[in-house]
Amino acid sequence: MKTILASESMDIPDGVTIKVKAKVIEVEGPRGKLTRNFKHLNLDFELVTDESTGKKKLKIEAWFGTRKTRAAIRTALSHVSNLIIGVTKGYRYKMRFVYAHFPINASIPSSSNAIEIRNFLGVKKVRKVQMLEGVTISRSEKVKDEMVLDGNDIELVSRSAALINQKCHVKNKDIRKFLDGIYVSERSTITTGDEGTRIDRLVQYREIVEILLLIWVCVIKDFVRFVELQLGFVKLELFSW
Repeated sequence: MKTILASESMDIPDGVTIKVKAKVIEVEGPRGKLTRNFKHLNLDFELVTDESTGKKKLKIEAWFGTRKTRAAIRTALSHVSNLIIGVTKGYRYKMRFVYAHFPINASIPSSSNAIEIRNFLGVKKVRKVQMLEGVTISRSEKVKDEMVLDGNDIELVSRSAALINQKCHVKNKDIRKFLDGIYVSERSTITTGDEGTRIDRLVQYREIVEILLLIWVCVIKDFVRFVELQLGFVKLELFSW
């Protein structure tokens, strides 16, 4: 069944400007400019003004749309939201080296747009991965064997991380046993506000509490086992009498 008109809108935050021209969305913010083409979708994009607040909004409409067309409205809004986050906060992916015996060595040129991976599973072959446009890679200053990928476009950053991961696939071996590789360990934004810092602290406190509870449970289990052994010795002594 087709719906005559389905529409949704989203607020445009301060410091961000959005331009719409022939279904091409251009988002500009403090970190730069991003563009995305939505010509493949049967949707109408329009900038409107909220009467109550006076702020600009992005409105997406679908006339006589099917179920899939109506679902595409929310998808398009999610893509625009990712563009807004990219030009305001940026995206950061962290990757960790995982190895059991042969340490993985990596070198990054001064331009920070590529990475060379050596000694993967002891192989002499040098694996080179070029970062996609607008993505930079660097070593983590705090954590050993960690790489940091930064960029404004979430798709380019995630695809660059995928290219690195795909270059280090184990072949002709049991992947359940040989877990060597470079894997994504964390996804976040480059600039985090007070709210993000508070959430990070809450997560850290929660992890500490979980570890303490786990230690406490282990201590209780050991104590119960010790008591059971002592009671067992007492029973044996009684039976021997």
